[in-house]
Amino acid sequence: MTVEGELRAGLGGRLGGPVRSVWAKHDRDTEGWLPLWRHMDDSAAVAGLLWDEWLPASVRALTAEALPGGAEDGRSLVVWLAAVHDIGKATPAFACQVDQLADEMRRQGLAMKTRGQFGADRKMAPHGLAGQVLLAEWLEERQGWPARQSGQFAVVVGGHHGVPPEHGQLNDLYDRPYLLRSPGASGKLWRRVQEELLEACAAEYGVRERLHAWRTVKLAQPVQVLLTAVVIVADWIASNPDLFPYFPQETRSGEERVAAAWRGLRLPAPWRAEEPAGGAQEVFASRFALPPGAEVRPVQEAAVRLAREIPAPGLMIVEAPMGEGKTEAALVVAEIFAARSGAGGVFFALPTMATGNAMFPRLLEWLDRLAAREGERRSVLLAHSKAALNDEYAELMRSGRQEIAAVDVDGEAGRWRPSDGTRSAPAELVAHAWLRGHKKAMLASFVAGTVDQVLFAGLKSRHLALRHLAVAGKVVVIDEAHAYDTYMSVYLDRVLSWLGAYRVPVVVLSATLPSARRRQLAEAYAAAGGETDGAPDGFEEVAQAVSYPLLTAVTPGQVPVVEGAAASSRGSEVRLERIDDDQMVLAERLAAELEGGGCVLVVRNTVRRVLETARVLRARFGDRAVTVAHSCFVDVDRAAKDADLLARFGPPEKAEGRRPAGPHIVVASQVAEQSLDVDFDLLVTDLCPVDLMLQRMGRLHRHRRGTGQAERPARLREARCLVTGVDWSGQVPVPVRGSVAVYGAYALLRSAAVLLPHLEGARRPVRLPGDISPLVQGAYADCPVGPAVWSEAMAAAGERHAKHRVEQAGRAEVFRLDAVGRPGRPLMGWIAAGVGDADDTRAGRAQVRDSKESLEVVVVQRRADGSLATLPWLAKGQGGLELPTDRPPRAAAARAAASCDLRLPIQFSHAAVTDRAIAELEELYIPAWQGKDSHWLAGQLILALDADCQTSLAGFALRYSPSDGLEVSSD
Repeated sequence: MTVEGELRAGLGGRLGGPVRSVWAKHDRDTEGWLPLWRHMDDSAAVAGLLWDEWLPASVRALTAEALPGGAEDGRSLVVWLAAVHDIGKATPAFACQVDQLADEMRRQGLAMKTRGQFGADRKMAPHGLAGQVLLAEWLEERQGWPARQSGQFAVVVGGHHGVPPEHGQLNDLYDRPYLLRSPGASGKLWRRVQEELLEACAAEYGVRERLHAWRTVKLAQPVQVLLTAVVIVADWIASNPDLFPYFPQETRSGEERVAAAWRGLRLPAPWRAEEPAGGAQEVFASRFALPPGAEVRPVQEAAVRLAREIPAPGLMIVEAPMGEGKTEAALVVAEIFAARSGAGGVFFALPTMATGNAMFPRLLEWLDRLAAREGERRSVLLAHSKAALNDEYAELMRSGRQEIAAVDVDGEAGRWRPSDGTRSAPAELVAHAWLRGHKKAMLASFVAGTVDQVLFAGLKSRHLALRHLAVAGKVVVIDEAHAYDTYMSVYLDRVLSWLGAYRVPVVVLSATLPSARRRQLAEAYAAAGGETDGAPDGFEEVAQAVSYPLLTAVTPGQVPVVEGAAASSRGSEVRLERIDDDQMVLAERLAAELEGGGCVLVVRNTVRRVLETARVLRARFGDRAVTVAHSCFVDVDRAAKDADLLARFGPPEKAEGRRPAGPHIVVASQVAEQSLDVDFDLLVTDLCPVDLMLQRMGRLHRHRRGTGQAERPARLREARCLVTGVDWSGQVPVPVRGSVAVYGAYALLRSAAVLLPHLEGARRPVRLPGDISPLVQGAYADCPVGPAVWSEAMAAAGERHAKHRVEQAGRAEVFRLDAVGRPGRPLMGWIAAGVGDADDTRAGRAQVRDSKESLEVVVVQRRADGSLATLPWLAKGQGGLELPTDRPPRAAAARAAASCDLRLPIQFSHAAVTDRAIAELEELYIPAWQGKDSHWLAGQLILALDADCQTSLAGFALRYSPSDGLEVSSD
């Protein structure tokens, strides 16, 4: 097979004879094919364009710094590595796969066995690994490089399919040289072809004269990762037949081909931030819709000043009370850091999907107010598994739709069954624009999503290099850092160390952090370059800081900066009171409190306690006076709940008279703690760790309602919090079992201990924000706390807690990425013994959280005639839509069904129950829903409720209602 009409320019013009018969791509449907030299030239051209027009300045600078020729060397290296990445395809082990193409190579003198003759041995030479061996061999034998130098460059070729090789794989291939070159007379021709390609690439892409200078370079491991990632991106783009058609259809020159492809791809350029001018007040007024007369808070002003003054962008930890505008401060700091560092975007990480959804419109509003150059386009992503169901994000996807399909060159088509734990097909897999394709979405410039997406950067998983490229070019904001347990913190600390090595600016937000945790975060970021060794006193100051609000800044190589900021004038006092854990006692107490009306928030630590409490209170106050909110609602109902709570209990200027006039009680789980701007007259809460207790108090008298809260009922104008969920009758308080299961006895006892002065005796009120830091530091310090009579119970609980933390850390270490290695050390085995595609499996998503694998189901209704339909109460005409089983449902019906995703509670997380549940759910496996025409429902477990919204599963009775969500009881 020969290529007619190809203009012999570029790489192809340097080659002739048998080398031009070596193939790289083949389409079985059309019999189209692509010569290896053409794909090499395409990939090199794309890599050059990525460097020039897409990579953020910070990524280019870090790469250039490692090379003697700076940015020019950086570009040349990226282009050259992209060109040679598929040199391993010029081997018998690869070429034998397509008979007609292999036959043409044989006619050119390149003898090889058939695929069948190679047998299983062929798997020992995947073309990435073969390419690493061939490139290292050429550098050592033809360019005089020492073996210790070649590996750090060649490993980029070896890892371009997502997993850098391990030493054992190299040894296996060394033992089978016939996989690289056929033995006998044609072996010399194979070698000549391989070397001809490598020589031509060195000449064509301008590195022949640079190879000598690079012989002594020691590439930092972060640079090796970035080079690998850019080569992967270039390869994926150049492998897209929509952009780069196969021969013989292709007759254009290489330049025309690349120019047309780049125009068709339309990759948005990175954000080029400009540092905002003016003082903090001016900047905040221009970026956010501030209420009339609003002034910048002191902590916001301090954060902006510190971001401008520190020697270089690094890590900034902002600790401030709820409602002080930390989110807005983080976005302004991110803008300043991006301008100073050359970062090309922002990743805003939040603890849950719900908080991610809440943040997304705020991110969009901020982006709308940023200065933009004429014609500038910005790529935006909502990064979690239900993003495609978010209406605002879905609209962005529709407006940004392109006809270019996403390409995953490593993917294999095939149908998925729910019991297949190795692969799933979530809704966002549908190919819209290229940057929303599988594994590439995080490369968008602006991302709001769950913190899991950041933590995955510390998890050994396939294509980890792409995740690192995604964060290496951004400012990373991590919100509500106090919400992450020991297990997640193990991953977060490792990710911070890599971010420090990439010099990624990071902003960490928290209501407050235990001092030891603050120091751990600072040291993790700085330790990537050994910075802690040079400034131990500075990090001791980080741990000892007692000011609040507090700002901590870490610049690599510098002593940390710790500054207190004044609190705003929005201080308040909250009076605490113990109340017996008795539902009837609570009902009677609330009846007395609500005689004159008012809105109460009752927070329970488990869904079961939420529902039990709601039943009792409805019996006393009526159904209309009680609202339930917890995590066991289908997604669309949960979103509606959040919107309803905001509409009725949000800020006065937004509620627009919808706040209930008479008594109303919201009974909620922990969903009320995070990122909901709701305001209640009275708080009742189960005992919980003190930092979370303070978060809950942040929903109490959150907004001013008249002078002296005069618009609240007279009895409720003083902020009060009733603490329950505990048997207070004995010498030592005993938290209820459900709370202990969630938080552990130690954290609950220490919380009770530091709150004791506010719960008994003179019952001094909790002063906010003044008491926030002392309470948190006291609860999480190592020193004893509480009455002497508690000491025995506290010690026993402490031992269990310490053991649990050690076990958590040990479990997290199993798949955690290693620390940054020394410069020049190749990435061999970088993700050995990893988890595969971390975010493609149900188990993978649980790797960065210490939680049992949870089952997610799509909830539908089975009608009396046996047909399936969407849940009947869905709004906007989405309820009761037919879901046929003999064909894919209509898109609107399928999307409506997919919006009813539900994560089953902990009862279904035990292995035996999970297996039984999957087996029962698979009885409703619907083949017609598994193809590409049903992307919303493909791969989903379907839970069908009967006409009464009930069913049974794995020995449990399930009942669902839009008012109360899922109730689970023994069957």
